[in-house]
Amino acid sequence: MFMRETRPRRASSAGARGRRGQRRGRTAAVAAAVAVAAGAVLVTPAPAARAAVSLEKAGDFGPNPGALNMYVYRPAGLPRNAAVVVALHGCTQSAQVYADNSGLSTFADRYHFLLVFPETTPANNGNRCFNFFEPGDNRRGQGEAASIRQMVAAVAAGYGTDPARVYVTGLSAGGAMTAVLLAAYPDVFRAGAVVAGIPYDCAGTVAAAYTCMNPGVDRTPAVWADSVRNAHPGYGGPWPRVAVWHGDRDTTVVPANADELRDQWTAVHGLGQVPDRTSTIGPDGTRREQYLAADGSVAVEVDRVPSIGHGTPVDPGTGPQQCGATGTAHFIRSVCSSYWITGFFGLDGSGPGAGDLPAPGGLSLTGATDTSLTLAWNGVGGAASYAVYRDGVRIATPGGPPFTDTGLSPGSTHTYSVAARDGAGAEGARSAGISASTTGVSPRCWTADNYQQVRAGRATTDGGHAYAKGSHQDMGLYNTFTTHTLKESPAGYFVLADGACP
Repeated sequence: MFMRETRPRRASSAGARGRRGQRRGRTAAVAAAVAVAAGAVLVTPAPAARAAVSLEKAGDFGPNPGALNMYVYRPAGLPRNAAVVVALHGCTQSAQVYADNSGLSTFADRYHFLLVFPETTPANNGNRCFNFFEPGDNRRGQGEAASIRQMVAAVAAGYGTDPARVYVTGLSAGGAMTAVLLAAYPDVFRAGAVVAGIPYDCAGTVAAAYTCMNPGVDRTPAVWADSVRNAHPGYGGPWPRVAVWHGDRDTTVVPANADELRDQWTAVHGLGQVPDRTSTIGPDGTRREQYLAADGSVAVEVDRVPSIGHGTPVDPGTGPQQCGATGTAHFIRSVCSSYWITGFFGLDGSGPGAGDLPAPGGLSLTGATDTSLTLAWNGVGGAASYAVYRDGVRIATPGGPPFTDTGLSPGSTHTYSVAARDGAGAEGARSAGISASTTGVSPRCWTADNYQQVRAGRATTDGGHAYAKGSHQDMGLYNTFTTHTLKESPAGYFVLADGACP
């Protein structure tokens, strides 16, 4: 197979070797700066974990202007037309370290998708950071971004993977490069998950990268979105779905970057910055904020992990929602982020299939209680069953209507859609979404000035500003002249809801 390398990899061209030689000298002089700017805490390589994941190293995978290494993890029983997840390591790390500790291979084995691990080298960056801040590496058709795009093309040719189901995730500098790829190649990557990263086009130099990481750069959603649109002029969508993961005690890449990433990608999708739904997930109560597209699917989500610093959240163990390993720098015991990211990508079976059945019509709400909603729809000829989606996530596959969704919260609102499934389980098109609410008490709202919100315990203060308790959304100056509405959902978790609270 072409993916196995039996000789040392050569540079892609003499020109690339020359450019990399010049860069080696430049990055050596600022190695520590690059490491901090890209999210590294250490300036020496992290100790390698015991190699538990068997990777194949690619030889000549095609044009490689970024002079990257390429590794692949192929689970047993990989089918034709499998999905692909590109996984980008953080500074001081390697492809092997990221494969061994992130937990992604657990779900590649479980759900049969291919993993691609690009790897940078000290020749590119003295601390093994992806050069997300280098204009020669973070633009479409150039440098490292172009090399990673070529890796996707190579596995499509070599393994027969599905070009329509390609995803990307990464930590720190790898998270920042994830944002680069989503912006530069929205026609290639269907969705991405940025872990402890920064918005696209925040930095074009090492000095600017310092500022982006800490204290962060505040731009309007429209300005951030224009940066994405300008990365591939003329592209009209669809835009990739984006998940943002960030520890709320990260002092290397401050949590404000999660808000700026949210602003960037909600604006790209034409959405507001107030979440449509909030919840908690995982054993540590990670706070999830979701922003819904018109069809009820999640276009953007932000997952704020409590009480952790800079790193990939993992939860070692053998439970269905556990994964990863600790003991290596920047893998932190909390929640298995790879489990939830796999679900966000729709690779856990919650995504739609590729069947030919038409969308069911007539989806309607026929009953509601405090904790349940009952739906009905018109049957589809040839359907063996149906897939019911709540808020963009498949929750059941009943044989037909009606269907009752139980275990909901009183006063909660959800968006539903339905797809027909053939005898092989392939799903057709989804129906138009409908919004439905349970009975009972709606989420509570309070309108008051920032001083009163803080005194009531619904907000906190830091540096002269007030922040909503739970969501940490910036409410502006801590004074009696600035007024906002806060919505509590779930209990103890507050979000800005100016003009959007019942």
